[in-house]
Amino acid sequence: MNLDSATIAALAAHLETCEREARDTPKITDEHPGMDWDDAYAIQDEILRRKQARGARLVGYKAGLTSHAKMRQMGVDTPCFGFLVDEFCVPEGAEIPAGALIHPKVEPEIAFILKHPLRGPGCHAGAVLAATECIMPGIEVIDSRYRDFKFDLKSVIADNTSAARFAIGGRAVPVDRTDLRTLGVVLEKNGQVAATAAGAAVLGNPAVAVAMLANHLGARGLEIPAGSIVLSGGVTEAIAVEAGDHVTLHLHDLGSLSLRFA
Repeated sequence: MNLDSATIAALAAHLETCEREARDTPKITDEHPGMDWDDAYAIQDEILRRKQARGARLVGYKAGLTSHAKMRQMGVDTPCFGFLVDEFCVPEGAEIPAGALIHPKVEPEIAFILKHPLRGPGCHAGAVLAATECIMPGIEVIDSRYRDFKFDLKSVIADNTSAARFAIGGRAVPVDRTDLRTLGVVLEKNGQVAATAAGAAVLGNPAVAVAMLANHLGARGLEIPAGSIVLSGGVTEAIAVEAGDHVTLHLHDLGSLSLRFA
């Protein structure tokens, strides 16, 4: 790590304040170009600590950059990871005030609900499937705090990978009743098809993303607890939304999930 604890705490306070007040900021590596990956996750950890100190409850985790093409573009060989707290969770069909966000986008996700904890190192897709209670459709609303969406990966990790809101809904299906790789995904915006894909777009199998998350946490002495919600990564590109928009996610065999923006 290259940043001292006071700087990490100050950056966490700054980023979380930007999130809570819906105001943007230049990327933090502009003033801290020597920030390393451990610093970035330490800032994220401090944001979680701040939220928990105010009563927020950790409910799960999320994976980002789960496309091989995107990882090559960003010059990395692993996804990035963030946390989910209860204050991010909105109900199926919710109306989200767009004014509470900076420049929101939505991503269709395959959400895993765990019945057993997962811990690395050595976690693999088979272990993820054995630990999964069910899968469900999920929509993540990402909202980078960085001005004009100009950022680098370390800044994104520090900003809790742009986490803002999420919803899960549709049908809860046991993981052995569908093929995660061929699971069809259609995202509609205002009644028009905005993006389509299959589960294999996420690292060939979204269970691989969950395993990589478990191994990432295991290297830091942590695990994914039983009962956690894990968003395995955007299956398609993120779609920008604004007040007046509504989005619907259709997952083959898993039903549909909708959100509105007011």
